[in-house]
Amino acid sequence: MTTPNTLIFVDLASDDPAAAGKFYNEVFGWRDDDRPHGVFHRMVPGGNFLNSDGSESQIGNLHLGIFDAANARPHPEAAGVEPRTLAVGGRKARIWILVGDGQSHEDILQRAVDRGASILWRNHYWETFNGFNHAFADPWGNEIILWVKAGENPVIPSDYTRE
Repeated sequence: MTTPNTLIFVDLASDDPAAAGKFYNEVFGWRDDDRPHGVFHRMVPGGNFLNSDGSESQIGNLHLGIFDAANARPHPEAAGVEPRTLAVGGRKARIWILVGDGQSHEDILQRAVDRGASILWRNHYWETFNGFNHAFADPWGNEIILWVKAGENPVIPSDYTRE
């Protein structure tokens, strides 16, 4: 019997994985598993995906990896290979974070900015997926989009852009 190909991780590049691990720990409250410290950091959000009744399922939340751009691990060559720098300019992967119930996107944005992030945009409603969106770039240039559930019959503030 075959099984689906399952996404288990998304990695972000950093030129300082230890600082990036600390950043994501302080901004989102995720556990920072440094394995090994400064080389690869696994960010563990904790908890499990929820069932439709609100109880926790047996499926753990996805994890985020942070690797050192100078020597991306794992790799068959111990010294790694080029490129050894962060990508600059142009598009990169975007990481979407669902803001938890009882959490504030404003608080998350402020913690991110206080730790060196820059706001890319905020106050946008995407009708197709019924969510409010806000985005920042972490200190290493990775784009993080916050997703806030709009709920049934959402009231969209007048200052929000829409699509």
